[in-house]
Amino acid sequence: MQLEEFLAQVRDRGEYRSREEAEQVCEAVLWVLATRIAPKEADDLAARLPAPLDDALRLDRGRPESFDCEEFLRRVSVQTGAQPRTAEWDADAVLCTVADAVPDAELDHLLSALPARYAEFFGRLSPG
Repeated sequence: MQLEEFLAQVRDRGEYRSREEAEQVCEAVLWVLATRIAPKEADDLAARLPAPLDDALRLDRGRPESFDCEEFLRRVSVQTGAQPRTAEWDADAVLCTVADAVPDAELDHLLSALPARYAEFFGRLSPG
């Protein structure tokens, strides 16, 4: 998926006022996701996303941190300066678009490394 198409989908899903706002939200959500997943998964995902959005996933990081969905949203909120409910909206807008941009098998692999509830951010039902 090309950058403009990706940002247009995020902008529509998140009802953002501008392309720039959608891009800022993308960078924040992807940056927080990159701190949660293993570097290999982050690199694989980055390879599927358009530049410069892929940069948010290419952190100089060590081992991934383990945190639940509430902490994920709190961190997104800190990055965007938004309220926690808005952070959930932001995460859904970005990660549902990510789900559209990557093959199902790759998304399934990524989700298998995360707690089940994370699937909801990607527009998938949580198992069980």
